[in-house]
Amino acid sequence: VSAASKHLLQHSGPACVFKDIDDYKDRIDDDDLDCDENSVLILQNCGLRGYPGMAEVGNMALPAKILKKGIEDMVRISDARMSGTAFGTCILHVSPESAVGGIISHVRDGDVITLDVNARTVSVDISEEELEKRKLNWTPPPPPQSGYARLFHDRIEGPELGADFDFLKGCRGSDVPKYSH
Repeated sequence: VSAASKHLLQHSGPACVFKDIDDYKDRIDDDDLDCDENSVLILQNCGLRGYPGMAEVGNMALPAKILKKGIEDMVRISDARMSGTAFGTCILHVSPESAVGGIISHVRDGDVITLDVNARTVSVDISEEELEKRKLNWTPPPPPQSGYARLFHDRIEGPELGADFDFLKGCRGSDVPKYSH
């Protein structure tokens, strides 16, 4: 919380959802983007499977129209990660991630998101019935076609399980000798 804005540690606002990093890049500076300084920016499909390898793409800049108002921070939530040198009120590594149907994948524009850092909670204000309906209509993004990206997509476990390959469970414990080549 050291980089977060104190006034945002307890905050409720409407979600402004980006389906992936390309959607974010395409729309973030659009003057018609439906958000204001009270909105909560949501970036989906940038976790381990959604953006294979979990690149540092979670450092979401604020919309240009918000910056022009002199606003320097907004609540931002993603299943991505970002550099430790980044700033702001950001919740990252949300898991289970969007690409596997985690709750973040079911957030829609306008849903009210509530953050309470002291209570250690983040919630979306939708009914259980609406959430179930969204889950039934959800389809995962297509996986990579082949190669390491496909292996990674298919076999990596989420951050909540350690972000490791499932086939390596139970195979750790032996030190690698210093001169192993």
